[in-house]
Amino acid sequence: MAKNGFNYSLDFKTTDFRQHPELYRVGVGEQGVLLVEPYKSELLPHWRFKNVKVAQASAEKIYGLFEEYLNQQDFVGADMARKFLQMGFTRARRYANHKGGKKYQDSPEAKNEGLPYPYSSGSANKGNPILPQEADALTNEKAQAAAIFKGYWFRAKDHPEYLRQKQAFRNQYYEQ
Repeated sequence: MAKNGFNYSLDFKTTDFRQHPELYRVGVGEQGVLLVEPYKSELLPHWRFKNVKVAQASAEKIYGLFEEYLNQQDFVGADMARKFLQMGFTRARRYANHKGGKKYQDSPEAKNEGLPYPYSSGSANKGNPILPQEADALTNEKAQAAAIFKGYWFRAKDHPEYLRQKQAFRNQYYEQ
């Protein structure tokens, strides 16, 4: 694990990160978004990007939770909400680009077999040629849903109080 990278070796089934924020690491991008409890269970039920209307309601709700976490001085919760907004963007973009959600051509063998998590997760076809992008990938409904999430994600990641709490969290819990 990198010095301050996301620690995938923790017992995520039994660790309550609200009670043990010292174990949390921001990591890169969406790392840990579907692992860190109780936040995963609080945020996942609201995470949807089926169409523009659903994406708008989802992004608004998750951003509202993001603000609640900030108001409670719960940086881990705020960071997890930011990750769900980011994941809303990336997953909606995946479906905008590839209608069925499959990015890679199929192959008979898994390219990620035997690799440690997180490299073992996701498509078993990682490394295969990427399937062609949809002709309307920049304008279809999933692209519009992605744009909604991107707006909320950028508001979250650039929020002055989020940035202040992120630095304070690193100062308190990361090795100097």
